Amino acid sequence: MKKQRFKAVALSTVLSAGALFGSVAQADQTLDSILQVGQEKTKLAQASQQQVDKIAEQTSSLLNEFKVVNKQIEGLRVYNAQLEKQIANQLKVISQLEESIENVTVIERQIQPLIIKMLEALEQYVALDVPFHMTERQERLEMLVNNQDRADISVAEKFRQILEAYKIESEYGRRMDTYEDTLEVNGQEREVNVLRVGRVALMYQTKDTELSGAWDQRQRTWVELDAGEYRSAILKGIRIAKKQASIEVLKLPILAPEAAQ
Repeated sequence: MKKQRFKAVALSTVLSAGALFGSVAQADQTLDSILQVGQEKTKLAQASQQQVDKIAEQTSSLLNEFKVVNKQIEGLRVYNAQLEKQIANQLKVISQLEESIENVTVIERQIQPLIIKMLEALEQYVALDVPFHMTERQERLEMLVNNQDRADISVAEKFRQILEAYKIESEYGRRMDTYEDTLEVNGQEREVNVLRVGRVALMYQTKDTELSGAWDQRQRTWVELDAGEYRSAILKGIRIAKKQASIEVLKLPILAPEAAQ
């Protein structure tokens, strides 16, 4: 009877131990499953964090690009505003030019008669002026007259040439110069040195310095001078005009102006 109880207890113990070992094995298996699930979640969390970091980096890059583009847009707005002002000014200039072009014909009609009058006045002035550099001055007048009929020269250029001629004539009155010329002296053609002091005095002296003369504007003729009185003064003036002597006061034959009657 006791043996049977012992066996029963032993069998019960063995069964309890088997059940315990079975429970432990099942618990280990469950723990492994839990750990595996945890590892998978950790991997998923890491992958999600990497994705989040990547998205955050992309977002930061896009934000920086947005700021840069925004600055460019603002700069373009300022630039476009400036261009609009320039275009408005250019349109204004174009409008003025169109108006000027429309008036070109009228302006040319007004300038052309003025040029002709100025040229006629210049021709008359040279003809009545003291006769110096006459070849040069007559050639300039002839050129101006011939240019009036040329179609390849604009009205503006013709007007500029007339003004240039007036300027040259004006400069003559402020300069002293000398040049060689051929004049009739005592009924003979003689090579002379001509001395001009502005439009105040015009004199000549033969190459041998023996004969001297001056232009009498009232009589419009050459008048012979006393060689002893003016010979050295005219010779000195010629040297000064050639820059061969220093400037000094000269006693020259200058016709005093008469009072108007």
